[in-house]
Order: sequence, then structure tokens, then C-alpha cells
Amino acid sequence: MENIIGRKQEIQELNNLYNSNKAQMVAVYGRRRVGKTFLVDEALKGKITFRHAGLSPNNEDSGKKNMLKDQLKHFYHSLLMHGMKKSKQPTSWLDAFFLLEKHLNNIDNGSRQVVFLDELPWLDTPRSGFLTAFEAFWNTWGCHRDNLMVVVCGSANSWILDNLINETGGLYGRTTYEIKLSPFTLKETEEFLKSNEIKMSRYDIAQCNMILGGIPYYLGYLTKNKSLAQNIDTLFFSQKPKLHNEFDRLFASVFKNPEVMKKIIKLLATRHSGFTRKEIISKLELMEGGDISNFLNALIASDFIVKYTPFGKTTRDDHYRLVDPFCLFYIKYVSGKNVINTNFWSNSQQSQSVVSWRGIAFEELCIRHMSQIKRALGISGVITSQSNWIVPSNEDEPGMQIDLLINRNDNVVNMCEIQFYNEDFVTSREYYKKIASRVNKIHEELPKKYAVHSTLITTYGLVYNEYSGAFQQVITLEDLFS
Repeated sequence: MENIIGRKQEIQELNNLYNSNKAQMVAVYGRRRVGKTFLVDEALKGKITFRHAGLSPNNEDSGKKNMLKDQLKHFYHSLLMHGMKKSKQPTSWLDAFFLLEKHLNNIDNGSRQVVFLDELPWLDTPRSGFLTAFEAFWNTWGCHRDNLMVVVCGSANSWILDNLINETGGLYGRTTYEIKLSPFTLKETEEFLKSNEIKMSRYDIAQCNMILGGIPYYLGYLTKNKSLAQNIDTLFFSQKPKLHNEFDRLFASVFKNPEVMKKIIKLLATRHSGFTRKEIISKLELMEGGDISNFLNALIASDFIVKYTPFGKTTRDDHYRLVDPFCLFYIKYVSGKNVINTNFWSNSQQSQSVVSWRGIAFEELCIRHMSQIKRALGISGVITSQSNWIVPSNEDEPGMQIDLLINRNDNVVNMCEIQFYNEDFVTSREYYKKIASRVNKIHEELPKKYAVHSTLITTYGLVYNEYSGAFQQVITLEDLFS
């Protein structure tokens, strides 16, 4: 347990559930590669009575889908591995769960029994009857056994949400606890790197998180004898890059319609502010209807995109925006690119393309650390919402874009300028005037009771000069690492 980074709250929650004196069905879900299996293994080490992981829906070696027969055979083998006496191999999920019930009964000595079903959505192959059988297993038998704890995991978040947590049928209200596992924060990323003896400045740790998104599986590929840039070259641009095919694998393993999902993701990557539903349908020539809603909701549930209402707009103008750092980086620099320079990233650090990418990626990093920003502003207990604001140009005045607006319930709006610099930020006379103009523009849209606080979020800090008063508050990387 001492080797696990972060996850203190989740470990405590799993231990509390284990030590409770009643039946528990716990759903652990989150983005693929985020460490769900590792969390359960570490938190419940030595306590798991039976464990099984579903077969991937697509077998890369044979090219065939793992259908019912293979899944049942694999489940039967797991039962044998956990000490079940040989019996007739099940031909349905009802038979399979009946065998599990018998096995648990036979070895029951009154102590806690933990059943860990990993990659549960993969077991639900077409026309398999899996959900009906799982429902019968829990409702008829499992929920009545005070010493039983069933832990289910899955990367297909929309499946977990639709079929377990938000299910309105036979499993309605049966999930006793849910844990959504998030990627590492900046602080946790730093702790992970230190535990692997990787020395990196916080400036580079921020960029590391902006590329790999705080995903432990990806971070595990970094080596201590290389700089961040050299590591990124190894992972994405070397002759045999370890993450070159990760994008395709990511979507194939989570979604039933991976090609459509990738098209939506690649479209959203072309505009930082995102697109409306109507624009997505038009640009991708999709059919209006329930399918597009299911696609978008599944991408939201899996934390690849977010849905938000731009400042000054209504929900009719809701936008969908790509926020997954790995996807943003991969689409911009890897997907469809024929890069033959194995030192591409190391040689591109000063290029305008990378400078522009850093600016956008740092904005997303800040949004992912909104709780740290609120703490730095002293408003952790205040209800807030956030969005960006784009004002198109017209004949009378130029357009403008505000990176982040934090709308607070205490009659204040924080207008945040986000700048990723390798040194302290300097406010010029022109920039001072631009900030003042933006504050005035926001005041035109707000009720009179609101105040606007201009806020700078940057890497190192602000050089104080005659124009630095443009900002009332300054937040730095140190605050984001808190």
C-alpha cells in the first residue's frame, strides 16, 4: 500500500465498505488507463475471494470479437483457478453466476467475501443475457448476504452509468457505492515522478500533465535518464513509439462505435471553444436523432469532452469541447502525421506551433485544477460556474476572447487571463488597456450588483510595474500544485 500515489480517499472508502457489516455492490469507474484495477488490488490486497476480468471485445491477434462462448469459458477458468471443483462448463450467464454462488457458499466461513469483476462492460456482449443474469445474481442471492462485497470496474463509463448507477430497471438503486477515479493532479504527478526517481522541474511537470493528462499508465513509461522532451520523443516519435497506437486502442476498447467517436473527437480538436450539437451534425454529416445524443453523452461520461454554456448564452447555445489532454496532443502532433524525425519534440520546443499549443493546453490544465484555483482565490466554499467568452468582431469593434470566467454566487466574476511563460509575466501599457476594455465589456453583460476581479493565472508570477495593477489577484504554478 505504501507504493500507491494519491488515492487516499478512495482507499479509505473501499476499506470502510469492506469493514461494514452489510452487502455491498461498489462500482469503480473512470477513464481507461487511470488505475482502477491497481486501486482495487492495492486497497483490498489479500482480501479478494474471487476475481475475473472480461475479455477485450476485440481480439487484436485474431481480429474477431470475443463473444459469449469465449467469455463464459474464460469465466469458468477463473472459477477453477479460485478453487472451484470441476463441473460442467456453463453455457449461459445464468449458469455461470449459479456456479459462482455455489462456490462462494462452499467456501463461506462467515468472513468477508470479496468478488472483483474487472472490465464488467466487456462481459455484456450482444444478446448474451449478461445483465439479466447479473441482476438475478445480486437481487436473488448477493444482496441478502451481509458478508458479500462485489466490486465492479469498467472503463466504459457510459455503460457503468446507464446499466448500474442510473439504471431504472432491475438494478435500480442496487449499487451501494460508486467511486469515480480521476487522473493525477499536478501534485500527484509530481509525487509519482519522485517515487520513480525522475527529476523534473514544476515547469516541465506541468507540460508533462498537459501531454499525458496525469494518466498513471502513460506516466509509467517515463524514464529517469531522459529529459521530458526526450521522453516524449520516445513515447510518440521514435522508430517504435510505445504510445503511437494508443489513440485507436483507447476508443476501440471503450466504445461500440469507435470510428464515429474518433471523428467527433477530431472535429472538436479543430476549435478550442468547441462546437454546438447542430454544428457537429452538419460538419460530420450525421443523422439528427438519439444516436448523436448517445455518442456525445458517452464521450462526456468518459471524460473526453465537456458540455458547457458560453458566457452570456442560454442552454440552446451549449457547446461541446474536447478536454482530454492526451487526445489533444495526439491529434495535433501524431495522428495522420508522417514524422520521420525521431527528435521531433526535442527540436520543436521553440517553434510557434508548440508555443501556441502550450497556451491552449495550459488553459485546460487550469480548468482541471479549478479546486486549487478556488482555494488560491479564497472561495473554496463559494458556489461557482465557469466558462470562456468569445465576442466576435464587427464593423465597430474588434472581437475578443476571454480564457476563463468564474461566475460566483457572491456577486463577483473572476475574469482570468491564463499565460504560460518561462519567466515572470510583464504587463505592458497596451495589455493594461486591453484588460480594462475586457472588464468594461463584461460589466455590460452583468447585473449592476456584480463586481469583476481581473485575475492572472501564470507559471511564475507577475513583474510589478506601473501597469501590473491591471490584475487584482495572481495565481501561479505553486498554487496549482497545492
